[in-house]
Amino acid sequence: MDGSISAIDALDWLRTGNQRYVDTQTFSGDISPERREEAFKGGQHPYVAIVSCSDSRVIPEVIFSAGIGELFVIRTAGNIVDDINTLGSLEYAVGHMGCNLIVVLGHTCCGAIAEAMAGFDEEHALDIINHIRDAIGSEEDPTEASKLNIRRSVRLIKDDIKSRDDVMVVGALYDINTGIVHFLDF
Repeated sequence: MDGSISAIDALDWLRTGNQRYVDTQTFSGDISPERREEAFKGGQHPYVAIVSCSDSRVIPEVIFSAGIGELFVIRTAGNIVDDINTLGSLEYAVGHMGCNLIVVLGHTCCGAIAEAMAGFDEEHALDIINHIRDAIGSEEDPTEASKLNIRRSVRLIKDDIKSRDDVMVVGALYDINTGIVHFLDF
């Protein structure tokens, strides 16, 4: 698989993979010994970069029925975007891996969103919480707050890569109950 496919084709693959995930009870991504050897010898060629929450219930490879080498996944609490880690990793995914699609994947029942809304103030987590608070403002509905947080991350990424017309950045909300990913229009 070549990572330099069009953003539209990559988005279609994600939609199809998510539907397979929703319709099945087993993982359908290719994790075979043959695929491992192919990735070892030929390197990685992901077709999409995904900024996802670190939540243990949100597993992008499973959600999109993707196998070894298909997704370039960056996981942060609350799927936040920062300069050094997230934007640097995305720059690598786009510039060196050939990813033409970036997806910010938030989810329902996000603990980081709930903590930001409740006033959680731990030392190292405070930067994450403040980032989320900036995104959600006074929103009281957790799902709408998740969407606002996704929107802010999408905007930050778009502002950072504005010179790359060939790269599409989209937001998505994963419903942890149904397994369905809803791609968002901002």
